[in-house]
Amino acid sequence: MKLISIRLATAALAVSAALAGSAAHAQNLRYAHVGSEGDIQHWFAAQAAERLPEATNGDVTVTVFPNSQLGGVQETIDGVRSGSISMAHHEFASLAQLVEDIAVFNAPFIYRDGEHALKATDPRSSPVLQEFNEKLIESGNMRIIGRLFRGARQMTAKMAVMSPADLEGQPFRGVPLQLWTTMIKGFGAIPTPVEVSELPTALMTGMVIGQENPLTMINANKLYEVQSHVMLTGHMQNVLPVFVNEDAWQSISEENREAILTALDDLAYETLETAQQAEKDLIATLTEKGMTFISEDSGLQLDEFRERVGAQVAQDFPSWAPYIEQIAAIE
Repeated sequence: MKLISIRLATAALAVSAALAGSAAHAQNLRYAHVGSEGDIQHWFAAQAAERLPEATNGDVTVTVFPNSQLGGVQETIDGVRSGSISMAHHEFASLAQLVEDIAVFNAPFIYRDGEHALKATDPRSSPVLQEFNEKLIESGNMRIIGRLFRGARQMTAKMAVMSPADLEGQPFRGVPLQLWTTMIKGFGAIPTPVEVSELPTALMTGMVIGQENPLTMINANKLYEVQSHVMLTGHMQNVLPVFVNEDAWQSISEENREAILTALDDLAYETLETAQQAEKDLIATLTEKGMTFISEDSGLQLDEFRERVGAQVAQDFPSWAPYIEQIAAIE
């Protein structure tokens, strides 16, 4: 009887040791982002926190810190670089301080549609993304392991806009960044910086006659009260890269890294589907609120906008040309 008790105790200790060893080897990734908890950004991060442990049989866990809890954009980038933050997501342009030209992934009219945007930013199959990843690893001690889709940006104005000629000499709201200044010039308009909080007033007073944003923002900020038309230009497909500290990534087994890449890829396409459905719903909602939608079928000269903006991008960002060609070639 005593021998059986000793054997049982020994077995229990072995199981406890095995579990303790497993827990000791489990890795927790601190995942930071600046988005609010109601944004699709947070849904993506929360889903990653749920699915990555499942995909790795508990070897990798994730704790999410939304709403700039670990700092703003600069602090987040610095944190992932140093390893104090394991992973994060934000605009490609925010990584330009580490790798020159990576903001090309934010370029207007660079993608045919949302699906093309996801393929061009796929870390496992896109040669352009892989090239930038090598540079990110070397200069930033991080790599991109996924992406999420936030939707397409559309143009609004107080009148119908069919071509760049309709915006010639008109003040148009732009984000105060060189890429947006380039794009607004390509639209044919005069780039005029306006803070988001002041945008409704600027549109109402005529300080600017139009602006561009995803339909979600147009609806949430009640721009339908000061704008009459939406031009479905889809000029920017908003894709955010998910990046991880390289040391943290290398500490994960190859099998689990592959499982994580697959899980994040599945999530990326779910955000695309969600964004596309939300856009359809918002077109109906904003139409009911009095806005008129203009598409190529109703006379929008999208090719003219694409050509004019492309020419301005080529002029202002000449080093992007080979990357733009490579992205266009991705099927």
